[in-house]
Amino acid sequence: MFHNSNQYKLLKIIHTNFKNQTKMKKQILLTVALAAFMLMAFTSKKLHTDIYKVDTKLSSLEWYAEKVSGKHNGIIMLSGGTISNDHGNLSATFEIDMTSIACTDLTGEYKTKLENHLKSDDFFGSAKYPKAKFTTTSITPLKNVKAEGFTHAVKGNLTIKDKTNEISFDAVIKMEGAKIACTGTAVVDRSKFDVKYGSKTFFPDIADKMIYDEFKLKFNIIAQ
Repeated sequence: MFHNSNQYKLLKIIHTNFKNQTKMKKQILLTVALAAFMLMAFTSKKLHTDIYKVDTKLSSLEWYAEKVSGKHNGIIMLSGGTISNDHGNLSATFEIDMTSIACTDLTGEYKTKLENHLKSDDFFGSAKYPKAKFTTTSITPLKNVKAEGFTHAVKGNLTIKDKTNEISFDAVIKMEGAKIACTGTAVVDRSKFDVKYGSKTFFPDIADKMIYDEFKLKFNIIAQ
């Protein structure tokens, strides 16, 4: 009888321990599930990237080119693009409408003639290559703001006429409420993009008919 009583107590202890262990396991599983949920929520928030769409109507691109006997300037339109802000890490992609090349320092017949020439195969071949593209590879905050007010150093790949080359320049990049504003000037060497007309790189003996290889693109980009 004493032996049976001990067995009963032992079984009761085992049963109680089993229930406690089961309850503890449930609590552990619940805690793990809750922790996983919180981690996922935190990670999702951490990986969130703000994307700003370029406003092509508010944005502008101005070009400036020089030759031995003079100079010209004009505008060209952005056709689209985005700026991404991943917690302060910026990146961007822009598309340029090469069919929109326009000259603003001439009028009438001379304006039309120059615009058509720039769009021809002598220069940018806009019919065959209607889009140019610039994609950043790095946008780095400057440690010291320069006298011109530049805040960032920008590097990226520019594609014109299916030729891609790296360019770099400084820019002023500012957050203004729900939008990003980017301004600056980039220098482009057209000879690297197979734009040969009037280039001393391709025609060393061109003399006073030379058009300089480098031209400037002054940009004011608004994305929101």
